[in-house]
Amino acid sequence: MHVPHVLTQPVNFSDVTAIWLMAYSALFSIVNPLGASLIFAQMTLGRPKREVVTLARLVGFYSFIILMVSVWLGGWILSFFRISIDALRVAGGLVVASRAWTLLLAPEENEARKERQVFDHDNTGQESDLGDRAFFPLAMPFTVGPGSIAVAIALSSGRTLGASPASYILALSLAVCAVALTVVLLYTYAERIVSSLGRTGARIVSRLAALILLCIGIQILFAGLEGFVMSALKHAHLLA
Repeated sequence: MHVPHVLTQPVNFSDVTAIWLMAYSALFSIVNPLGASLIFAQMTLGRPKREVVTLARLVGFYSFIILMVSVWLGGWILSFFRISIDALRVAGGLVVASRAWTLLLAPEENEARKERQVFDHDNTGQESDLGDRAFFPLAMPFTVGPGSIAVAIALSSGRTLGASPASYILALSLAVCAVALTVVLLYTYAERIVSSLGRTGARIVSRLAALILLCIGIQILFAGLEGFVMSALKHAHLLA
């Protein structure tokens, strides 16, 4: 997807809205900021409110940069490594579907893994500045991991669903902005979320998000398989 060419395309805002809903659901499900906010609240327990807000904004900003780079440069990365879009769809669909299946069956295991990523990174860091860990490990891989990056690249390299390339990439960019703002909002009020939802409520929401993510992963997988089949049929037709 060539950026200068995309920027000259017409934008249909009804297409932008529909694609935004799809992209936001996919990114929100794989990032899972609601479940991550519970661990974020534990990590920042006892810290001043101003420090927590600053840290939440930093994590949201870094997450925005990581996802936006994946969306805008995903096609170039694929071309550089000579990876076909269909191969990425199949691989990304498998990763997303397997991750969603794990989240659906055992969200508490995912919480434990994320806790280890944060707390085991620096067990002696209680007196250190939390801002030093805003990018690593809080933004990556705690908030935006390899699965999130794979989904962002897969979305950017996928079909435009009948919309113009400009509408499609604009919708993806707005979805990334919305996810980053959601991270900032949920991390800022993480302590209040913990007190109101609790772990049980958060796991219920996480399972619902995982079910949506599983459907999206299967859809991406079958889009890749369909692309391989169509390419094979076209090649066989040319040889006949």
